[in-house]
Amino acid sequence: MMQPSVAKIPESVLVVIHRAGLEVLLIERADRPGYWQSVTGSKDRIDEPLALVAQREVAEETGIVVGSPEVPAAHLLDWQQRNEYEIFAAWRHRYAAGVTHNTEHVYSLLVPRDIAVTLAPREHLRHVWLPWQEAAGRCFSPSNAQAIRDLPERLQQVSR
Repeated sequence: MMQPSVAKIPESVLVVIHRAGLEVLLIERADRPGYWQSVTGSKDRIDEPLALVAQREVAEETGIVVGSPEVPAAHLLDWQQRNEYEIFAAWRHRYAAGVTHNTEHVYSLLVPRDIAVTLAPREHLRHVWLPWQEAAGRCFSPSNAQAIRDLPERLQQVSR
């Protein structure tokens, strides 16, 4: 495959969006029907702050605006967790030649029960709210599934 005109930066965010009852939002990839995930996305610039990447990707992929009256910026939690993983072969063409691994930074976002979700149609086909255990089981990405399994404990740590 051809290299993209601008190679993706191999540093990204994973944002687990959830409601107070621990229902988790999953979105189905348009380029891979049947692949369910949380919000993910790469930096646009090397110096782009990760929290802004998370906010931008949430808005682009779901229409949810972090920092709005509905979703205060304080509801976006940086887990201070980094996952390094091998980029799926099907997506390596998006990166510079020889790039095989990505560093993912994990966040969670608490949203109201009645929040509207507006998907980016080129990126995602459908969305679903699921109990966290079921959501973890549906994710195609092992790091995404693990983040969802870790969500209850992470939230308990924050409330202490």
